[in-house]
Amino acid sequence: MNGKKILIDTSVWIDYFRNKSSNLSEKVDKILSEDEIYVPKIIIAELIQGAKSEREISVIKDFIDAFNIIDQKEDTWIKAGRLSYNLKKKGKTINLIDCYIAIIAQEHGCQIFTLDEHFKEIQKITDIYLIY
Repeated sequence: MNGKKILIDTSVWIDYFRNKSSNLSEKVDKILSEDEIYVPKIIIAELIQGAKSEREISVIKDFIDAFNIIDQKEDTWIKAGRLSYNLKKKGKTINLIDCYIAIIAQEHGCQIFTLDEHFKEIQKITDIYLIY
């Protein structure tokens, strides 16, 4: 596969699994067939946390095998904390997990496909590319 490196955020996965016939599902299906998908371990944890049954957890675990699972570097959390701090100084309080996702995507050269608008605030002060 020679497509782009895409990190699909939890918000997209949740909508994708719940609304299989939506426009978003078509976009995700296109990305899945054309691009390289990268999934940080924190997103797997978020999906498992939100599962409604053991069956859903099983589906999530199977789904993991299909993608590139990425993990943090030695200073990823420090960078995420710094990003959160810098946003807070500008009057923007963004969830630390989302700052972490932005940093890990940056470290691995991934674009972020998300439904969360606050990633736009993160993009204002750090170099990330977003797909909506």
